[in-house]
Amino acid sequence: MDVIGIYLFIVGLFFGSFYNVVGSRLPKNESIIKPGSHCENCKHRLTWYELIPVFSYIFLKGKCKKCKIKLSIQYPLTEIMTGVLFMLSYIVFGISYATLISIVLSSLVILIFISDIKYYVILDEALIVAGVLILILLYLDGGFKLLLTNVLWGLCLFVIMLVIKLSGDKVFKKESLGWGDVKLSLIAGLVLGLYLGTVYIFLGAFIALPYSIFLCIKKGNGMIPFGPFLGISLLIVYWFSTPINDFVLKLIGVE
Repeated sequence: MDVIGIYLFIVGLFFGSFYNVVGSRLPKNESIIKPGSHCENCKHRLTWYELIPVFSYIFLKGKCKKCKIKLSIQYPLTEIMTGVLFMLSYIVFGISYATLISIVLSSLVILIFISDIKYYVILDEALIVAGVLILILLYLDGGFKLLLTNVLWGLCLFVIMLVIKLSGDKVFKKESLGWGDVKLSLIAGLVLGLYLGTVYIFLGAFIALPYSIFLCIKKGNGMIPFGPFLGISLLIVYWFSTPINDFVLKLIGVE
C-alpha cells in the first residue's frame, strides 16, 4: 500500500460523510446545504469535532453530544466503505482513468445503498452527475470514438432492462423493477459494454435471490430494493472485467 492508496482512503472517509447527507436528505426533498449537519432528534448543530469521519462517532460513543440519543451505525460504516472502495479502485487500476471511473461508480453505489434501502429510490441527481462525469472521463481516455461506442452500449443495455421491467410488470401485474434500476443500466452499459452489461444484470439478480427468498419465506413478500444488489454487481464486473469478458467470449464461442 503506497501513499496514494492511503490518501484516497482518507478522502473517501470525508466523501462518505457527505454521501450520508445527500442520500438521507434528497429523497425527502431537503437541501443538502441548509441547515448544516445536525442531530435529527434534538436539532443540535454539530461542531467541527463532531464531524470528523469515524473518529467523531467513536469519540462520542455513538451518541448525540446534547440529547444522548443513539446514532445510527450507518454513518461510520458508510464512511469506512467509501474509503475502502476508493482505495480498492486505485489498487485494482493504478493511476488511470479507470480508477477515476471506479471512484465515480463507487460513489454512486454508496448513494444507492443509502437511498434505496431507506426510501426505495435511486436518486436521479446521483445518476445524472455520475453519468456526466463518466462521459467526460471516457472522452478524455479514448476520444469521441470511444465515447460514442460506449453511449450506444449504454442505450442498448437500457433498452434490455426496460424490456425486462415492462415484461415483468405485465406478468406479475405489479411493478417488478423500479425506474431507478432501469436508469442505472444506462450507466452500467457506458462502462461495461453489452456482453459485460448482460453479466451485470444476471449477477445482480443472482446476488439478490437468496435475500429475496428469505423475505418471501419470512414475510410472504420477496420484494426488495434491487439497486444495492445491482450496485454490488456493477463494481464486481467492472473491477474484474478482463477475466469475465474472456470467459464470456469463450462461452459464446468468440475468440
